[in-house]
Amino acid sequence: MVSASRTAHSIEVTAEGLQEELARLHFQKQTLERELAAIVAHLGSVQRALGALESALVAPRSAEQVDEPDKQYGKLTEQIVAYFAKVGDAEVRAREVAAALGRDADSGSINAVRSTLDRLVASSRIERAGRGLYRTGRS
Repeated sequence: MVSASRTAHSIEVTAEGLQEELARLHFQKQTLERELAAIVAHLGSVQRALGALESALVAPRSAEQVDEPDKQYGKLTEQIVAYFAKVGDAEVRAREVAAALGRDADSGSINAVRSTLDRLVASSRIERAGRGLYRTGRS
């Protein structure tokens, strides 16, 4: 009888342990389901935001959407390239370029010329001849 009693006790202990384990696993399952729901919601938000950004990047702009600074940037670049075609290999300062283009009225206009000159240097269309000096790129 001692053996049957010990077996019954062992079964009770095992059953209690399994019930505790079942309760712990059920709680863990609920926690993970809540976390998964939050992740799915966040994933949806990120996908929608990314979709909106991608469509904004790929959507072609109409002529009305091209703003005036875009037009002025292209125009200024063309004017500067044409100016350097006229002056040949001469070294010139940004202020001289601005004056030749009629864009020396204020420091903002001169800085726009400087910025455009720097972009043209970066794209190797003109070169920096020295500090503040620019010239046509040598071939």
